[in-house]
Amino acid sequence: MDTIEADYVVVGAGSAGCVLAARLSEDPNTRVVLLEAGGPDRNPWIHIPIGYGKTIVDPNVNWMYETEPEAAVNGRKVFWPRGKVLGGSSSINGLLYVRGQPEDYDHWRQLGNTGWAFDDLLPYFKRSEGRIGGDPSGLHGRDGALTVTDFTDPNPLAQAYVDAAVQAGIPFNPDYNGASQDGVCWYQTTIRNGRRCSAAIAFLRPAMKRKNLQVITHAQAERVLLAGRRAVGVAYRHHGQSATVKARREVILCGGAINSPQLLMLSGIGPAAHLQDKGIEVVHDLPGVGQNLQDHFNIRMVYKCTRPLTVNDIMMSPTKMAKMGLQYLLFRNGPLTASAGQVGIFTRTRPELATPDVQFHFIGFSADRPAEGLHKFSGFTQHVCHMRPESRGDITLKSADPLAAPAIRPNYLSTELDRATMLAGLKLGRRIADQPAMRPMIESEYLPGAHVTSDEDMMEYIRNYGATVYHPVGTAKMGRDDMAVVDDQLRLHGIGGLRVADASIMPTLVSGNTNAACIMIGEKCADLLRGQTLARIDGQVAA
Repeated sequence: MDTIEADYVVVGAGSAGCVLAARLSEDPNTRVVLLEAGGPDRNPWIHIPIGYGKTIVDPNVNWMYETEPEAAVNGRKVFWPRGKVLGGSSSINGLLYVRGQPEDYDHWRQLGNTGWAFDDLLPYFKRSEGRIGGDPSGLHGRDGALTVTDFTDPNPLAQAYVDAAVQAGIPFNPDYNGASQDGVCWYQTTIRNGRRCSAAIAFLRPAMKRKNLQVITHAQAERVLLAGRRAVGVAYRHHGQSATVKARREVILCGGAINSPQLLMLSGIGPAAHLQDKGIEVVHDLPGVGQNLQDHFNIRMVYKCTRPLTVNDIMMSPTKMAKMGLQYLLFRNGPLTASAGQVGIFTRTRPELATPDVQFHFIGFSADRPAEGLHKFSGFTQHVCHMRPESRGDITLKSADPLAAPAIRPNYLSTELDRATMLAGLKLGRRIADQPAMRPMIESEYLPGAHVTSDEDMMEYIRNYGATVYHPVGTAKMGRDDMAVVDDQLRLHGIGGLRVADASIMPTLVSGNTNAACIMIGEKCADLLRGQTLARIDGQVAA
């Protein structure tokens, strides 16, 4: 068995792991080893923004998970893609940059997590961000490694959708990551010069030039090595061979909401009865591991368009496809730079709510399933998801085999609020589509279809077609209660030398896409390990 040593061992080169490895290796006297189960990010579709339509179904860069069948979605399994490549899910996601609401993070602080209020975290968001575009609120960063750009190429269809939202009473917001999230907006994206700016591109690649950082790809972590109640390294499999990396200081898990709790349980850390049932020796009974799973549930509405303004139209014409490819090669713009949503809406389904509870994505194409290609008609889509679901699920082991996928049970639509919010979101989407600005663009509603009119039928459509919008969190939650897994320093309760830094530590979901928050968590963890704290930025949040 090969053995190497480092000061810090980081497991998982996703959004947080790339940032963490890059920051820790800034000190030339600190040796860092980063383990990634996937391979290098060489697939060209990773770097072409619209390539997520390919990578989201490519097992070479994707774990290709599925949930267990659930009654609330009529016995279906729901496909859960997660990145298995340098950059993790930031290499295959829809490229949207969404911080969430300040209230999300203030709630974390109210749960007892000191240092996690929005004013505490804003410096970390700003440190990572290299914004290109306006910043009237002063809440953005200019000099960070992660390029964030405005969507700047709207066609008449996208503009009509913005106008329709305004006609429906939703105000236009030029910066939803600024002083207020409310409104209809052009999405901000992690795109640099027409190419994806993943966490690997932004943070890891420049750091890989340092001699004190070693990145090992195709390294499947099998368990955390423990000496008594302290983590001292990681056992992993590299190209079929067993290997070990020892950590002189700490091990940090950055595998995400699925893989981090899975590795903890494989290491004997988790709910004792469950580990015993799988034949795993219990090292530390920590009942919260794998629990508290949360995800944004999503329903889509598909429309046939009256004008050839969609990506579907381009893909049905060899001439248009050739022109699109040439435009991208020459100018790095055009349809191939499209993110998974050009227009966004953050709004309320009930007037008494203090902040938006649903998020819309307008997408200039349509498909039933990514692997099957786009519809053979001019089509576009609006998605709506519930940003703060009450439903809670879990991640458990199917076996003690590190290569076996875990059991994923999100427990979608398990509360009345979640069901009512999805239903209200679907109705709101129809109201937007029925505004004067959109009516000339719509030939017909393809899904759910004009025949779906009653609340019962709409709810049945949600159960049959609802799916993830790819934001699982919470399975190693930060806090002080009996189900917490890490403290507010991201240290594992009961085990020394071991931290978790990824989406799994979120006590509750943020109100929006999770990539920006995961990058912030990597930034924050790096300073916790280095004994540093960026100064709070007080008083800038108010509108």
